[in-house]
Amino acid sequence: MSEGRTLQAVIFDLDGVITDTAEYHYQAWKAIAAELGIPFTREFNENLKGVSRMDSLKLLLSQAETPVSYSDEELHQLADRKNKLYVELIGTITPADLLPGIAEFVADIRAAGLATGIASASKNAVAVLTRLGVMDRFDVIVDVTKLKNNKPDPEIFLTAAAQLGADPAACIGVEDASSGVEAIKAAGMFAVAIGQAEQFPHADIVLPDTSQLNFRELKLTFEG
Repeated sequence: MSEGRTLQAVIFDLDGVITDTAEYHYQAWKAIAAELGIPFTREFNENLKGVSRMDSLKLLLSQAETPVSYSDEELHQLADRKNKLYVELIGTITPADLLPGIAEFVADIRAAGLATGIASASKNAVAVLTRLGVMDRFDVIVDVTKLKNNKPDPEIFLTAAAQLGADPAACIGVEDASSGVEAIKAAGMFAVAIGQAEQFPHADIVLPDTSQLNFRELKLTFEG
């Protein structure tokens, strides 16, 4: 409960919340892993959710059967190659790839006169939102390249709130990764998690999927 506080803004993660690009990330990372001779499974891919590209690469390299060492330049080249593969794959995204209920949920938020923001670790957020046809439905898209810290640090959510002119305590954050929920809570926001309840012990509300997002119910719960 937020003790009668008036809701000002809703801030979203992108991957797994607005659209599901997880499969594209998986295919791109799997291609890099195959090139390096490192085993890569869907189960391990779950560890990369909400994690920055460079940190994801380091996690992948940690799976090598014999320890590997790369220079910073080589690491950046590998990360860039992964991104090029990913960008090719997301070129197929259309508005039909919005997750269920998201268009209506965002429309209801905006109809109520509230602000919306995107707080995603993805450097391709603008490209994805453009292909989905929803760029104009978000007031702020945080430029992750200008941040110092990755989730679970709250910097990205605090930055979104500041750019929206909103009090963090008057914001709802929506995430599908545990690191993202930790970031929302560390920012002093109300956390809505999408997924299995046992994965999100610190979320304020957990919903099984985006189709369950209901703005009026959520606002009532938040403003208590």
